[in-house]
Parts: sequence; structure tokens; C-alpha cells
Amino acid sequence: MTGCGKRPRRLNYAVNKMSTKSWSKVFNAAKAYKKLLQRVEFEWQTKWLSNALEFAKAKLKKYWINPNKI
Repeated sequence: MTGCGKRPRRLNYAVNKMSTKSWSKVFNAAKAYKKLLQRVEFEWQTKWLSNALEFAKAKLKKYWINPNKI
């Protein structure tokens, strides 16, 4: 066995779910991504914002939303 012996952790519960339960999740994911981009413009790129953008992009990919067209 390689590594430190710990089991791999999931990226994010909402990203790893197989299907969406409602369309509000899709709209909220797009809205959250837009807000994060606005924060990056205002606050510049921080470690917290880069991690949050990574999760937001994963959700958009899961919901089949193109981040370039938001």
C-alpha cells in the first residue's frame, strides 16, 4: 500500500451526487460562480477564492453549464 494509508476523501458532496434534485441548484451554481468572479476582480486572486472557484467550476461541469457563456 502506498501513501500514508488514509482513504481518499471526496471533492465535494454536491459535486459527487449523481443527479440534481431541482433546477434551483443549477441556477444557484451559476449565480455563485458569477459572484466569485466579481470577488476575484475586487479582491484579487486569493487561495480561498481559487479553491472556491475550483468547486464552482466542478459544479458547472456536473450540471453541463459552459462557464464561458455565463
